[in-house]
Amino acid sequence: MNVPEINIAIVEDNACPLYEKGDQFSLTGRALVLPIGKPACMVLMEDIKGAVQFCVTPDGAYIENCPVYGFTCSGPRTECSGMVSLESRMEVPRTASPADAEKAEKIRAVLSVLSSFPIFKGLSNKDLQDLGGTMKFKQFNPGETVITRGEPGVHLHIIASGKVSIIGEDGMRITALGKGEVFGEMSLISGGPVGATVQVIEPAKVLFIKGKDFRKILNRHSSLQMYFARLLASRLADTTRAMSAELGSGMTGRLSEIPPAELFQTLNANQKTGSVDLNLTDGEGRVCFRDGELIHADYKGRSGIEAFYEILKETAGRFKFSSALCDWEMDQPILGDFMFLLMEGIRKIDENGVSAEAERA
Repeated sequence: MNVPEINIAIVEDNACPLYEKGDQFSLTGRALVLPIGKPACMVLMEDIKGAVQFCVTPDGAYIENCPVYGFTCSGPRTECSGMVSLESRMEVPRTASPADAEKAEKIRAVLSVLSSFPIFKGLSNKDLQDLGGTMKFKQFNPGETVITRGEPGVHLHIIASGKVSIIGEDGMRITALGKGEVFGEMSLISGGPVGATVQVIEPAKVLFIKGKDFRKILNRHSSLQMYFARLLASRLADTTRAMSAELGSGMTGRLSEIPPAELFQTLNANQKTGSVDLNLTDGEGRVCFRDGELIHADYKGRSGIEAFYEILKETAGRFKFSSALCDWEMDQPILGDFMFLLMEGIRKIDENGVSAEAERA
């Protein structure tokens, strides 16, 4: 087998301390020729080695005239202060079959897309190559539904092109997502159903990974774990801000969607003043807050802390928040430290659950 020659050029320089735009590298077999007068960078050498693999078939043959492949050095993950972007091309004998060449071209096309997405920034070229093998893609037209609220979570979705709309229970658009953004991760991580419907608003190509493959990949790569941790935190913050804005002018909802503990904690965290009127299984209930502190509760003929604990147990019913309080309610003293009362109420619920389970046994 003839040894191919790989020509690599720096096409972008972002404060790299060693190289600059236009520098050329040449690799023949194991011999790498550096730009004249420039030292070797071991990090970049490993990156070049990884890039070469995209022009090699599974049986070790080189693909003829391997197309240009762009990649970026991984210097910022070390103590390097800069970065360069490179393009490589191989000139090799005809050794690979057309089928192998087509397969390699498809892999390179997918990797070229993946490497530009924030979710995959922390992965090496080899990691991306392995990941590309688990992915499928589907084209969607405007108006088509990708996933539907309430269905089981099956795939992680990544938008390769186009735009989709996230739609809540009431049919209102929550937000829009575009190229490089993901959806469907929450149901895969939590094991619950899909929380929102996703519809296409611009012609879109969507990559997807099966749930079982996603969980394996997530366990294998700490950078993906960090990405999704930040993503979930960001989306939770967005939800909290949106809920806070709604609570400012009044909000209604179901306890099956926002449990009492979560609702009350949001009022406390956002230092809200107002009342929550509840239509519950055993009648009407009311909980009042002043600057986020619990000052009154009544339900099932009880008042104060005991009524608050009873309301925390409820899992069905409706609620309505109003920013208005009666004069006598405004003068009520704080019932106690809110977080302590909330945790104590949750503890009592857990104890009752254990006792009920023991009686059934």
